[in-house]
Amino acid sequence: MTQIIPSDFDIACEESAEFVPMRGVANPHLQTMLPRLLRRKLQFDPHWQRLDLPDGDFVDLAWSEDPDQARHKPRLVVFHGLEGSLHSPYAHGLIHAAKARGWLGVVMHFRGCSGEPNRRERIYHSGETEDGTWFLHWLAKTYGAAPTAAVGYSLGGNMLACLLAKESDAVPLDAAVIVSAPFMLEQCSYHMEKGFSRVYQRYLLNLLKANAARKLKAYPDTLPINLQQLKRMRRLREFDDLITSKIHGFADALDYYRQCSAMPLLNQITKPTLIIHAKDDPFMDHHSIPAPGYLPANVQYQLTEHGGHVGFIGGTLRRPKMWLETRIPDWLTPWLEKTR
Repeated sequence: MTQIIPSDFDIACEESAEFVPMRGVANPHLQTMLPRLLRRKLQFDPHWQRLDLPDGDFVDLAWSEDPDQARHKPRLVVFHGLEGSLHSPYAHGLIHAAKARGWLGVVMHFRGCSGEPNRRERIYHSGETEDGTWFLHWLAKTYGAAPTAAVGYSLGGNMLACLLAKESDAVPLDAAVIVSAPFMLEQCSYHMEKGFSRVYQRYLLNLLKANAARKLKAYPDTLPINLQQLKRMRRLREFDDLITSKIHGFADALDYYRQCSAMPLLNQITKPTLIIHAKDDPFMDHHSIPAPGYLPANVQYQLTEHGGHVGFIGGTLRRPKMWLETRIPDWLTPWLEKTR
């Protein structure tokens, strides 16, 4: 009988597959909020690039290094969450982890999320896949063929799921990972209006309003409301009713939520994909958990007991470990390092 001895890589992957929360920090709110205290500073110097879009607008790219000098390295693309950016702990933490493995990492900022208002009469939303699709094809065309994976967090995760389903095998990706995605937007909006989740709603809404205010001051006619109407908003659903839905062709917020929720599309994903959710995610409830047997064989689903929303902090207070920064690269390695 032949004995199969696992490699060091296999053992490392097996060890990283299970999430164990930091002792005494299993609380979902601590898991959600602590990364902003533990991952305040970037651990590398980003290479910035402005990418002009076909409609005259732009998105900003933050690379782990000069892409012209790293054309043949495996590539990891990050799509951030609502009002996120390179400076979100999960984004720069994963890019740093990718760089440490010899990969080229890049954050594609959604329109208006890099610190400068975008020019056109549109912003971004959970189902807006056009920019992401265009960027991925631009990436392959500009820098040539190389193993490429994408990771989407929260809103960016729902967007990536929609993109993967719509583009199917045409998308130039070898694999993907989706983390803490609100796959049922309508139910998530109700959940965010209850209990302690209202604190997160207030925080996110304030970020959205500040960004919209900057856009209105820079380009006054690019949003369908004025500053006074913006200031009166108290719920995320109001923002989506008055801004997101109106400038993107939806009847109202509920129409937007129902048309852009990724859940009905998950079984259409054809690329190898890992989905990670925490049962205790304070941004959503059981509605965002796919039913058993619903996902195709190429989509692996991991539901952890703890982790909060894009948290997943293990280790100890003295030596905290960002589990996603190991779990995601380990899972992607067979596709990004195909010669292994």
